[in-house]
Amino acid sequence: MSTAAADLVGLTPFCLRQFTDSTYPGTKITHPPDDFNARVNEYLAGGGKLHEGYAEFCKHLFMKNFAGIEGSIVPITAENEPLLRTCYEARRPAELPVLLRYFPRGSVPAPAAPTLDIILYSGEQIRKERAARQEDDTSWEPQWGIVGIKAQAVDYEIPMQPITMLRNALGRSEGGSGVALNAQKYSESVEFWSAHAIIK
Repeated sequence: MSTAAADLVGLTPFCLRQFTDSTYPGTKITHPPDDFNARVNEYLAGGGKLHEGYAEFCKHLFMKNFAGIEGSIVPITAENEPLLRTCYEARRPAELPVLLRYFPRGSVPAPAAPTLDIILYSGEQIRKERAARQEDDTSWEPQWGIVGIKAQAVDYEIPMQPITMLRNALGRSEGGSGVALNAQKYSESVEFWSAHAIIK
């Protein structure tokens, strides 16, 4: 996929896995990535509002789920709790595997998801993380990079998982963002994810 320097937003390789990697364990997207990126740029250029994220370099863009992406966050009930599974998994080869809790795909219905949460990192943050991981190419031209796409029922940020917060606190060299742990946000995350799990 090509990303034009003039774009406000580009799809990062980390996010592109959702479109192109058949082994990607999370939400897979069948919409063509170039068209997806073009629509996000068009929406943002047309007045789409950026919402504050967990750090200065992180923003959220909420827009209609034009790509038909299935929801992947499910409330845990007495009926579906026996279907929960756990595994250790790394997002990238260079990262340490962490413990995940999930519903196997097909074991529970995918929830309605009329909204997309487009998670953006600033170009500067993307370059810093690439340098910390000693990647061969640390360049990034667009102002923002899409690092995650979530289809969900609400048009506001759902708490990131506790393990994601811990990974971020470990630092950029370990696959995180380098943002220190916020105890209040962590507690809110634990409360939400004690009652919900992802489909994968």
